[in-house]
Amino acid sequence: MTIPQILIVDDEPDMLELLKRSLEPDLNSRLSTAASAKSALQQLSEKSFDLALIDIKMPEMDGLELLELVKRKWPDLTVVMMTAYGTIETAVYAMKQGAYDFITKPFDHEALLVRLEKALERSSLLAENRRLKQTNTMAAPHIFHGMVGKSTAMQRVFETIQMVAATDLTVLITGESGTGKDLAGRAVHALSHRGQNEFVAVNCPTVPEQILESELFGYKKGAFTHATQNKIGLFQQADNGSIFLDEIGDISPSIQTKLLRVLQEKEIKPLGDTRTVTVDVRIIASTNQALKEKIRTGQFREDFYYRLNVLPIELPPLRRRPEDIPLIADHLFNKHCQRLNKPDKTMAPELISFFQECYWEGNVRQLENLIIQSILFSRSDTVRPDDLGKNNSAGNPVCPPETPDVRSLPYKAAKEKVLQAFNADYIGKILRETGGNVTQAAKTCGMERQALQQIMRRYSISAEDFRQ
Repeated sequence: MTIPQILIVDDEPDMLELLKRSLEPDLNSRLSTAASAKSALQQLSEKSFDLALIDIKMPEMDGLELLELVKRKWPDLTVVMMTAYGTIETAVYAMKQGAYDFITKPFDHEALLVRLEKALERSSLLAENRRLKQTNTMAAPHIFHGMVGKSTAMQRVFETIQMVAATDLTVLITGESGTGKDLAGRAVHALSHRGQNEFVAVNCPTVPEQILESELFGYKKGAFTHATQNKIGLFQQADNGSIFLDEIGDISPSIQTKLLRVLQEKEIKPLGDTRTVTVDVRIIASTNQALKEKIRTGQFREDFYYRLNVLPIELPPLRRRPEDIPLIADHLFNKHCQRLNKPDKTMAPELISFFQECYWEGNVRQLENLIIQSILFSRSDTVRPDDLGKNNSAGNPVCPPETPDVRSLPYKAAKEKVLQAFNADYIGKILRETGGNVTQAAKTCGMERQALQQIMRRYSISAEDFRQ
């Protein structure tokens, strides 16, 4: 096992000697000392360290100035600040500049050891993440934490995830259904300093509003009829880790207000409790909806949106990166043949061409469902386009109807014809999904029922045609 390398920076020789003698054996580490910021920068440029313990009050360049330089040149280095003149304002400033922890003198030796051990754990985790990233890149440069892609768009997504993971700020992941927003959220967590701690995923649309609040924040015994005992909420379960709020666009304004308080105050209030509970949780949210449009219609709080959208990650739809489709399909065939205990199957060239020509409304999830079915039902070891038509419940992956050629028509007639095709396709798809339920279709469209019915009458779209 590698022995941790620690650098202590303090202008007091006695303090340097005391810390070196007491910490080196107890932390099973090698300690180097620097009596000035200049000496520290020189040593950091010559040698790799796992942890720097820096005093704030020093002549020439103080510890906060040194911290700023260190984080600029060595952003992954774990830094703990120490001072005999600590104030809350100084501690907050140091943490904002990138310090991992802030310790005041005189030290309690045991407490100091515990905090430095935690700091070294963070360094170890970051080093392991870098090693895994290097290994993954050498083995398969197009595979990143379960996501597959060599396209410029996806490589940019991978780079953004790594950059975002290095911070502790709130993340909003957007993209169509099936693009891998959950995988992106897990990657942000895994690559962060919280990666060893809990990752709690919440599928917001599947939990009724009255239950979602108690699930997120917990409750005290007697808070409501069936609350027979205290329950810890998901935020407390995710303490020191991350919580992934999937499809956050579907939550009610009431829950949005309570989540806004969590983002602002870093505390929750369980149902039936008069006291608040402080939590250290990173929020990672996702949505396939246009939240700005929901803000315009009053369905989503603007202040909550801007609190969420600190670090945005947008996942491109599959149809916009056709060069990735052969890689994704090959990855999925290998994965599911093994999982289903089936012989390896290969794709015929015409199948790859067919996949690249498809629209993939359900994106990677739709492709994956189709591949699973082809593994189960195709008789040959080589899968061809004809094999996909059998027992297909994954949905039609082909392109939607093309826009009609209207170049020979007058403008108004051309516009009406294009609108006819669009509405027949758009509203027809939603009515098919809702089994002809106009009220549900209107809700999905973000419209009033009467407005949708008016459009349906104008373009001769009948709900009866879609009822089961």
